[in-house]
Amino acid sequence: MTEHKERDRDEHTGDTDRMTYADYIDRVWQGTATLMPHLTGAYSGDELVRLRDRVGFLPAFANVAAFDTGDGVVLVDSGDFRTAERLHKAVAGFGAGPVRSVVYTHGHVDHVFGVAPFDREADESGAPRPEVIAHEAVAARFDRYIRTAGHNSWINRRQFGVPSLEWPTTYRYPDVVYRERHTVRRGELTFELVHARGETDDHTYVWIPELKTLCTGDLFIWNAPNAGNPQKVQRYPEDWARALRAMQELGAELLLPGHGVPVVGSDRVHQALDDTARLLETLCEQTRTLMNAGHRLDAVIHGVKVPEDLLAKPYLHPAYDEPEFVVRNLWRLWGGWYDQNPAHLKPAPEADLAAEFARAAGGAEALALRASELLAAGELRLASHLAETAALAAPADPTVARVRADVFARRAHEETSLMARGVFDWAAAESAAVAAGTDLATELTRSPEGRRRAAGAIGVGVIDDEDGCC
Repeated sequence: MTEHKERDRDEHTGDTDRMTYADYIDRVWQGTATLMPHLTGAYSGDELVRLRDRVGFLPAFANVAAFDTGDGVVLVDSGDFRTAERLHKAVAGFGAGPVRSVVYTHGHVDHVFGVAPFDREADESGAPRPEVIAHEAVAARFDRYIRTAGHNSWINRRQFGVPSLEWPTTYRYPDVVYRERHTVRRGELTFELVHARGETDDHTYVWIPELKTLCTGDLFIWNAPNAGNPQKVQRYPEDWARALRAMQELGAELLLPGHGVPVVGSDRVHQALDDTARLLETLCEQTRTLMNAGHRLDAVIHGVKVPEDLLAKPYLHPAYDEPEFVVRNLWRLWGGWYDQNPAHLKPAPEADLAAEFARAAGGAEALALRASELLAAGELRLASHLAETAALAAPADPTVARVRADVFARRAHEETSLMARGVFDWAAAESAAVAAGTDLATELTRSPEGRRRAAGAIGVGVIDDEDGCC
């Protein structure tokens, strides 16, 4: 089987080269190519990319690894609904027989929606369905997703800028679950499943010793770890760092991540895992030190300093989540939700408080004017507070709405992480709709990038496009 080839733009010269996937992933490691071709499926064709003799790979927004065991195929993850049929076709062309088992590294929807075509094929032929294996907490996650589908629809619309997104309510539950460790032996290969809390409480990494191959799931995603995510449930940064250290000890020569390109070579794998662990470890250590000194959340957030040399790594760029959010999540994990500001313990309704501030300032428009001045001076955080307060005090005022739209549009433009951009873009669109007399969906889709997001073209990673969204 031949490797897929695709044109990729050289960021520095503007030239285009015809390159193999192996060449491309080396350039990503070197920092001379972005993840955009990978994340948008440029290397996902009708065949799997063959990384090793027994290892096939579907490079996409959410990756899938396929292993030829000599007795059928084992998949690690199954991708999302958009790549399900493509995966099915590519695995058929892999020439390794039917899919025997599918391991979910965790229960996020971009990793568990590719099993349906394989189930359907088995049902039609009278063969057994693939056995789905996962940590025992995956089923509880699916149950929660069904019960909170409306909430998940809203937060993911906001996060990804997709106003029509509807959260799924039907899931392929696992057939086999485990608690701490589980070993699957199929044909000539061994799959060692290890539970590790990190981005989720149901995470699994998979080690295939015969191939010295490590499947990390989302414990490594070519980004600063998604350990903060302000709109999602608890993350576990300290456990995550311990898992990365344990994975380091395995001596892997090939790392297949949940998102982003493979890491090839034992030295590179060791470095990637080590750097990611060090980033999480310093965030945990600094946060704990400041909390132990009795500081408020505000002081902790602004007191933790992130090593810039780590964020400069191509695989630790804060393009999805970011360290400031991880600090907040550690506070929530270790200290609860109270930020030690006594006014916040049992607060007045936000709109009532905003109305009082507006009265004291001489009206909501006075607050908005000051927000504009702060925006012009580059004081974006302060401008956000005043613009939001003005809008809460006068939600239908078009002048105030225009200022709020300007402030949060600028904030979105200045941010590196998708998490922050999503929230700020949504806020800007809300107020732009008030000012223009339109609606949220109209404002979210005015730009080419907004239209791509609304169409579901979501991704993570260091990307580059005409809108400069990275």
